[in-house]
Amino acid sequence: MSARFAGLGAALIAVLAFLSPTPAAAAPPELPDQIAAAWETDRLFIYDAMRPAFPKAELDRIRAATKTVDFPVYVALLPRVPSTRELPEALPTLLQARTGEPGLYLVFTVSNDYWSGTEKLIRPGGLKGRELVGVQLDDKQDNRIVTDRPAPRIVRTIQQAATAYYGRPLPEVPAGDLREDTYSGRSGRSTTDKEDLSAFIGMGVGGVLGVIIVILLTVRSRRKRPAKDRRNAKAGRGKGSGGARGKAGQSRPVAAPREPVTVASVRSQADRWIGKAEKALRGLESRIKASSDNSLDLLDRRDDAARRLDAARTLRSSEGVTATAGGSSEDLTAAAGRSSSEELTAAAGAFVLARQAWQVAGDGTVQPPCFFNPTHQPGTVQAAWSEGTEVPACPNCARLLERGETPRGFLVWKKSGLFGMDQSAVPYWTLDPKLQPLVATGFGSLEDDLAERVGRQEDK
Repeated sequence: MSARFAGLGAALIAVLAFLSPTPAAAAPPELPDQIAAAWETDRLFIYDAMRPAFPKAELDRIRAATKTVDFPVYVALLPRVPSTRELPEALPTLLQARTGEPGLYLVFTVSNDYWSGTEKLIRPGGLKGRELVGVQLDDKQDNRIVTDRPAPRIVRTIQQAATAYYGRPLPEVPAGDLREDTYSGRSGRSTTDKEDLSAFIGMGVGGVLGVIIVILLTVRSRRKRPAKDRRNAKAGRGKGSGGARGKAGQSRPVAAPREPVTVASVRSQADRWIGKAEKALRGLESRIKASSDNSLDLLDRRDDAARRLDAARTLRSSEGVTATAGGSSEDLTAAAGRSSSEELTAAAGAFVLARQAWQVAGDGTVQPPCFFNPTHQPGTVQAAWSEGTEVPACPNCARLLERGETPRGFLVWKKSGLFGMDQSAVPYWTLDPKLQPLVATGFGSLEDDLAERVGRQEDK
């Protein structure tokens, strides 16, 4: 009996051991905790998936810059993926709360070779000095720094922090760190401006030569015609001049077709507004910090500006349809035909959203873009386009509408010709909004929904 009970007891213990719940595997720490833990051994954190292919020269330059200042510099380099995109705009402040140390905190993210970042300078308790955002606003070269690699902007931010911390003068940015096509009042015309000027000069010279040739041919032909024919022709013109003038007065001159602007030129404008919006948002953060009651209006404006700026960054870093097209050669051909127009509308959308983010962070007012061309001045005039239809337009486009003319508008490429193998320049509002949702409401001019459209497009 005792042996039987002993066997039953052993079997019961084995069953209970099998059925007892095993401890659940510990969840991995959140990314901010991972960054803070990694900073204990190395103040330059790189996302694991980015580490193998990250250029060593960029890392060496960032590390060298951190050694030029006496205060600690913490850097985190992350990809712009859904998990990191959900991190708050105030991530540097949250990371500083985890480390508990003063210093300069930099968080930079990348998407399709486009780098953007946020920063926070924390001084030791009781130590006062100039605000970092104030130095950045005074830096004339800040908006001209390239965004296709992280080191130039990170190095410049460390230099700006040193100016805020010690009062050091800012050094000149190396020429290799500046965009060549960025306009500066002291550097003359941009590359795009020079190309446009050359085109206009060529058109003007060609037009003058054409007029001279026509005059010479007319004089030559008149000399060859008999005097009697010239008198008859003159009499005929006298009889029919009234009717011809009446018909000409009814016709409306048609503007000569033009090609769309280049994607690079619109992206360059968008980059300048993104930089201005980032500075304005940092200024608003400083106002909130200095406010005693953290006004709800300022907090709402900060969230709205951050939402628009995030959407602008998303559009700015988009690659277009060509990169995602796959399958047959017909699919690739169709994608190539659409990519230029989609990249152009994406760059224009980034321009609009960045400018609106700057407006919200500045004085809190959001102005719609000009319906006809979103890169024009804001649409501050409600102009009648057709019977019963009014659209926001910039002052120049509104004047054209008053004269009964339709502005040429923001031109994009659209497939045309046999089998859609050719492309023609058309106003953006003629595109199918199902294929390009950004144009459905005129880049948000008819309805302030551009940021939401970008979010929905990104979630697909």
